[in-house]
Amino acid sequence: MSALELLEDLSDADAEEILAWAYRTFPRVALVASFQAEAMVLIDMACRIVPEPEVLTLDTGRLHEETHRYIEQIRSEYPIRLRILSPDAAEVEAMTGRNGNMQFRQSIALRNECCAVRKVNPLAAALRDYDAWITGLRREQTPTRAETPVVAEDPGHGNITKIVPLAAWSRSDVWDYLAGHGISHHPLYDLGYTSIGCAPCTRATSPGEDERAGRWWWEGDSEKECLLHPPIDAGGLSALRGRRVSVLTEPGRSALPTSRRQ
Repeated sequence: MSALELLEDLSDADAEEILAWAYRTFPRVALVASFQAEAMVLIDMACRIVPEPEVLTLDTGRLHEETHRYIEQIRSEYPIRLRILSPDAAEVEAMTGRNGNMQFRQSIALRNECCAVRKVNPLAAALRDYDAWITGLRREQTPTRAETPVVAEDPGHGNITKIVPLAAWSRSDVWDYLAGHGISHHPLYDLGYTSIGCAPCTRATSPGEDERAGRWWWEGDSEKECLLHPPIDAGGLSALRGRRVSVLTEPGRSALPTSRRQ
């Protein structure tokens, strides 16, 4: 199958088929999760495909207390191997020494620097250990994500493969999956949050607002991105450097504990 044929085939596949393909194709796969609703869909699916999917999450040092508690709850419910990534202490100290602890309110450039130190750099360092990574982006979230391919080479991370199983999903698709599978959600959603990041940079949204309007709200109509996901050309389909690996569970057999199966 050519690269173009593979892209078309995966674009038509459902999310679970895309995930199963990823775990068959690449020896080292990282599921990168913020523990928002989309991440929980992917964690639930991944745990039905492989026994202990490896999950990476970023502890920026500025997360909500509710996020920390929710992560621990999910660790007790799902058989995941969780890597919690933290920013380099010296980088944080140098940055806050120059600009203070709230520099992200001063300009978009300084907000981007904060995101780079607390998110982009630690993730980039961790992804050197992997052949592919999975993320819960959806095309409808922002204009900058509207052309997100399902699978592509990621030039920002050493040209490993970036896999986006939920690219075509709507917000209602995500919440229907959570409800249909009895999956608990992050408690801040019940307080009006529609997108959850660092505590100083996230607020609840009002009815009718865009779902990411609560991110860096003081910036007005800026692109609501933190540099973790720069746009990737759909033509940059990965050369698939991973080698095919054996399926880790028998076809049709869930890797979830009985209490989490539906």
